[in-house]
Amino acid sequence: MRGLVSLAYGLVAYLIFFATFLYAIGFVGGFVVPKGIDDGAVGPLAAAVVVDVILMAIFALQHSVMARPAFKAWWTRFVPKPVERSTYVLFASLALVLLFWQWRPLPQVVWSVPGGPAEVAVWTLFALGWMTVLSSTFLIDHFDLFGLRQVWAYRRNREIPPADFVTPLFYRVVRHPLYLGFIVAFFAAPTMSLGRLLFAVVTTAWILIAIQLEERDLVNVFGDRYRDYSRKVGMLLPKF
Repeated sequence: MRGLVSLAYGLVAYLIFFATFLYAIGFVGGFVVPKGIDDGAVGPLAAAVVVDVILMAIFALQHSVMARPAFKAWWTRFVPKPVERSTYVLFASLALVLLFWQWRPLPQVVWSVPGGPAEVAVWTLFALGWMTVLSSTFLIDHFDLFGLRQVWAYRRNREIPPADFVTPLFYRVVRHPLYLGFIVAFFAAPTMSLGRLLFAVVTTAWILIAIQLEERDLVNVFGDRYRDYSRKVGMLLPKF
């Protein structure tokens, strides 16, 4: 029964994540969803900037702190280990939902790409960025990353073997293609508003910090294998 409940919990957390991920594409791009990044009542600029930065900081702190091994060791004293990853994913999704809900628009135009081939090229980059994000998760085990593998193994009463160090496809060119995809998607805007630029700049700064924390953990797990990989492969851009 515990295994069945854990599996159901993991599935619900995953579905919430996936819906949030799809909403994020529309939110950043400003289409389809009820509220995009430039939608809503416009208030004082300074107050909007403060609120938006706080919302991004909430997500960044949740995402980075809960991912650290020391926090996991403490956290799993209260949350069963099989659902630890699903709970992390759920909290990250809720932090994003809060951001979508409370985001203050800053619609002032910073730059605008003229229509025609240039606009098509920018939208193509936007799509390629999100495609890189999603495909990168499957290259490194999408279902483990979002907690489904853990709850499925628990349901079947099986142990998950230790993680192996692999560098498939994109990972042979850059160490963090998933983060690179986010950066490309955030900056690829035919019309860049002040709000979207703020979002892109702050999230990119957080990504650069998150990479340092993540790589420290990877070195602790894989040692010289990851150090050698870091010397040969660029962090976000190919190293020639």
